[in-house]
Amino acid sequence: MLELNNISYNEKGLKNLSNILSPKNYSSVFVLVDTNTKEKCLNRFVRISKIENANILTMAAGEENKNLKTCEALWNELSFLGADRDSALINLGGGVVTDLGAFVACTFKRGIDFYNIPTTLLSMVDASVGGKTGIDLGSLKNQIGTIQEPQEVIIDSDWLSTLPSKEIRSGFAEMLKHGLIASPDYWNSLKIIKKLTPPVLLDYIKTSIKLKSEVVTLDPKEKGLRKVLNFGHTLGHAIESYFLASPSRKRLLHGEAIAIGMVLEAYLSVHCCGLQIEEANDIKTTFSNHYGIVKISAIEQNEIIALLRHDKKNKAGRINFSLLKSIGIPKIDIEVPQEYFSKAFQYYSNT
Repeated sequence: MLELNNISYNEKGLKNLSNILSPKNYSSVFVLVDTNTKEKCLNRFVRISKIENANILTMAAGEENKNLKTCEALWNELSFLGADRDSALINLGGGVVTDLGAFVACTFKRGIDFYNIPTTLLSMVDASVGGKTGIDLGSLKNQIGTIQEPQEVIIDSDWLSTLPSKEIRSGFAEMLKHGLIASPDYWNSLKIIKKLTPPVLLDYIKTSIKLKSEVVTLDPKEKGLRKVLNFGHTLGHAIESYFLASPSRKRLLHGEAIAIGMVLEAYLSVHCCGLQIEEANDIKTTFSNHYGIVKISAIEQNEIIALLRHDKKNKAGRINFSLLKSIGIPKIDIEVPQEYFSKAFQYYSNT
């Protein structure tokens, strides 16, 4: 299990990376970037970390490239460049890079060490803790993967200055989720933030990582408690998958889809877990203020609902949700009557 003391912050963490790698005596070191982080982050990484002799691996940016084809290309490149079981892989990028790069490392030569340096807010507060690695199967999110912690995670909020505002908002949705499932005080402090800037966010990033780490430490393999982290993700992942596969819709970022999912699942929580409607309305208002309302037709809703059968939390054909009894008090393994799904979409759409 990755300990909080294996997570370091800002330039100090980057400067110390070579000291962490040196005693390991790796035969070779590789750095995985995508086309975005190669342009915007790689030079700064090399300049600060002083890791100058690593082999650079580059993948195409975007969720649509988080697939087996990209993995195969990287496995072949690692093999061609002479990587062995004593090599290490540093993943420098957002959640696609850290998820896929970690999966590549876990499966190459039956596993090599890897290090994650997340460069988006989403990957800092979500992918940095928990050890989930993986790739998509077609448009279905994270269907293939493992659970394996990196050797070290370095969180540098300065990377956030390279991101467009919508990417910051995407990661902020996961931070709001941490408040909803674990801390009403954290939720209340986050929802009133007006400007999502790196200096403002750093302390909140640390709080989110701490809250998630506390859950994951108690249930690293997601047999019980860890499922609380899936609030908003059952319908949210189905929405994300639908928009990813639909040629007529612009792809939603993960946090944008999960924001919709949390409003939908807040409504389900009212009817299945006793969440007060006032709290559900607070959740809806907060997310609509940050993310607006996305129009989803009745036909699209039915197709999204049909995708729920692929959710990883399902058991014996039953669709299981992680919902809220109240803000800060989640409940897991809740089976929801299907007639509530369309009503949840109506609740989301009504202004």
